[in-house]
Amino acid sequence: MTTPDQPPQLLSPNSVLANALLRSIDMIRPKVVANRPKRIVFVVGTQINGAPHLGTNIVQTASFLLAKLARRAFSVDTTVRFAALDNAPYEVILDPETHRAYQTTYYHALGKAGVDELIETYYRALFKSLSEATDTEYELDTYTDQQATPAYRSEFLRSLEHFDALRWWLAPSTGTVHTRLPCPACGWAEKRAEQTRLVRVDGDGAIFTAVCYEHGEYEMCIDPIDGGYLDLATLYRNVIKERALVREVDVLYVMVKGGDWSFGCQLVDGALLALGTPPAAMPARIFTPMVLSGSGGKLSKSLLRAAPDSPAHSGVEDWMLSTPAWPGTVDNYVDALIWLVNGLIADPKHFYRSFTTSELGTLMAQRPADLATRERAREMPIYKRYFDLIAAGTKTIEVRVAYPSNKRLAAGQLLKFTCRGEECLTRIKRVSHYRTFEDMFDHESVSTVNPTATRAEQLANIRLIYPAEKEALGVVAIEVERV
Repeated sequence: MTTPDQPPQLLSPNSVLANALLRSIDMIRPKVVANRPKRIVFVVGTQINGAPHLGTNIVQTASFLLAKLARRAFSVDTTVRFAALDNAPYEVILDPETHRAYQTTYYHALGKAGVDELIETYYRALFKSLSEATDTEYELDTYTDQQATPAYRSEFLRSLEHFDALRWWLAPSTGTVHTRLPCPACGWAEKRAEQTRLVRVDGDGAIFTAVCYEHGEYEMCIDPIDGGYLDLATLYRNVIKERALVREVDVLYVMVKGGDWSFGCQLVDGALLALGTPPAAMPARIFTPMVLSGSGGKLSKSLLRAAPDSPAHSGVEDWMLSTPAWPGTVDNYVDALIWLVNGLIADPKHFYRSFTTSELGTLMAQRPADLATRERAREMPIYKRYFDLIAAGTKTIEVRVAYPSNKRLAAGQLLKFTCRGEECLTRIKRVSHYRTFEDMFDHESVSTVNPTATRAEQLANIRLIYPAEKEALGVVAIEVERV
């Protein structure tokens, strides 16, 4: 058996939320119990506006690890969905005559090819590495693609019918919601949408007028299938996105956001209720630890640029502000992140709180010395009686159902079985696929699966773990040898 890595040495205060949970993933258990989903999708969004900082990567890493934990805890297939927010402002200018601000998005400035290049440069390798390290698949879409879907546009049109009740939640100070409709001639839009007017909304869609600083007034038609580009302000965008996602039956969408979002989601929830969203359709959310500068404020590259000499920025290392500056490979960085975030998730007291950059730097310095050079191993939790048989070398075949993550297992891969703080490292010799457990035992000796049971006894044991609907997914027999 191998010795488990020492987790980061954390000291965290208790809190009302942490006191109510045994495990960090239990935050979504009420939704899982109520909805009985067949799949759980963890949704994480990131503005595509350059190199990410540590706070962004912690949210992303937590999404993959939460998906992995949910798969184990609830026996449900899980996925991460990465929403690349390519409607982030690329440039903002001031009209010299009216002093109104106008902006263009990354999508309108760079085009699809330019956005794809940004994703490829800063995120593709990171997400591939996170996916491999956690055995969790991911999907990627952009805001531009999202706003073009009939579900998103239909929910936007439906929101216009309740706009008077909605707008004060989305813009409590003014009631003016930033509904930007970029000029079809140049792609620029009035930043605060002060001159944008809803002319008509009916069964065919909505007609707006807006003003471009260069091309003057223009008209825009929005319908469920076609029409102009919808660049909605942050809160509005989240309301429409969450309304559109809950349409999918049998899928539970979990919004994973940085801790600073916990304040703003009070307004998002108010807007959802103003739209008549039933309680069962309210979204599930998990807020990850927020990364703070020395002043106690959220880590911010723009704030650092505005006041670079402030003592509040002490303890901020270069790689924390621009993670490509990490002194190592992407896989090495991901392994370090996974080690760190696994330690945070292990206890709700550690996960549902914030951390300064200085503290995170100290924690990262505790990571195992060989982390950068060791071969990755897929983790697989297992019951104690089977763990002991594998550790003794008498059980050489482990049986699982064919979840997508198990279908990816391959000969030569390291497989680390875990149980109650113990680990047993093995290497996969062979992976075989069968239609049913009966079919598997027609080809595999029961003594290699459980040397202490008969075929009938082991069939009964396996079916206590995996009911008929799980067996219907198919069966995977994994032959291993101790390392």
